[in-house]
Amino acid sequence: MPALSSPSLFDPIQLGAIHSPNRILMAPLTRGRATRDAVPTELMVEYYTQRASAGVIISEATGISREGLGWPFAPGLWTDEQVEAWKPVTSSVHAAGGRIIAQMWHMGRQVHSSVIGGQPVSSSATATAGQAHTYDGKQDFEAARPLQIDEIPRLLNDYELATRNALAAGFDGVQIHGANGYLLDQFLRDNANFRDDIYGGSIENRVRLMREVVERVASVAGADRTSIRLSPNGESQGVDDSSPDKLFTMAARALDEIGIAFLELREPGPEGTFGRTDVPKLSPAIRQVFSGPLVVNSDYTTVEEAQAVIDAGTADAIAFGRTFLANPDLPERLRTGAELNPSDWKTWYSQGPEGYVDYPALARVAAE
Repeated sequence: MPALSSPSLFDPIQLGAIHSPNRILMAPLTRGRATRDAVPTELMVEYYTQRASAGVIISEATGISREGLGWPFAPGLWTDEQVEAWKPVTSSVHAAGGRIIAQMWHMGRQVHSSVIGGQPVSSSATATAGQAHTYDGKQDFEAARPLQIDEIPRLLNDYELATRNALAAGFDGVQIHGANGYLLDQFLRDNANFRDDIYGGSIENRVRLMREVVERVASVAGADRTSIRLSPNGESQGVDDSSPDKLFTMAARALDEIGIAFLELREPGPEGTFGRTDVPKLSPAIRQVFSGPLVVNSDYTTVEEAQAVIDAGTADAIAFGRTFLANPDLPERLRTGAELNPSDWKTWYSQGPEGYVDYPALARVAAE
């Protein structure tokens, strides 16, 4: 019998309870177009609706609490006002035939007290080198205080509230941000987690908080509408680990046991635009222990690059980031081989329509 061909990037895929018509997901992209109170704006309705042809849109990172959200003008999901402002976004995406899930964010020590109104928290009393983005420009990162054991229930409650709010706002599911050196990553990695309680020390202990957060979120949204993003290979914002292969295969096994909708991995390579690393990608090893859909991300720009990963059996779908920012109709451009718009980093955080909703779609280009 002839060997079965691998799926195409343009074939549908079931991601838990969500039917994705293609395997081209939109990766989360922080662009700072919300208000100072972390309330989504009308501009965000247009932005997400323009990109509704993605198999699934993963929203920009969205704060679960003021404590956890330190990025200026990023949105949140902890107040009624934020929920009401997200509703037009999800409704418009759905009306355009799309699917959208909310990425839930706690930045841990990657924040500044001038934004969150208190001392940053983390797994341990550590600080990130460099500077944080604030409303008053960049300022030096501050030392974080370790979350106490009796604060963990409150943190889990914050994740639960954000999940309930995401569903009330009309999102099709949620993704937990466990990557890029943020809070859950700070608990996972042994160069940031120096605890001597049940959340520190052994790999099993360091995975514990991630597992508890995923279980709590899944108890509300359903495991089939819950996903998580991890960044297993290399250092990210000062967070690293001495045995990433052992750490992340154990984490993936825990996620497999919970039965989440999909696992997304941000895996920069040596030529990565941001966070480049020579550390080998761990997706092949994770693939061996995680039986659900696996999505990979970082610097994919062509059909050939993305299809090669699917053909190799390493992943089931690809999440495109900055390429999707500059090309609102990316699936059609990839399908037809149309030229891609370049992304202009100078306008990423302009707070206006420029560099956000003014990238032309093919129909507009043809009419000009």
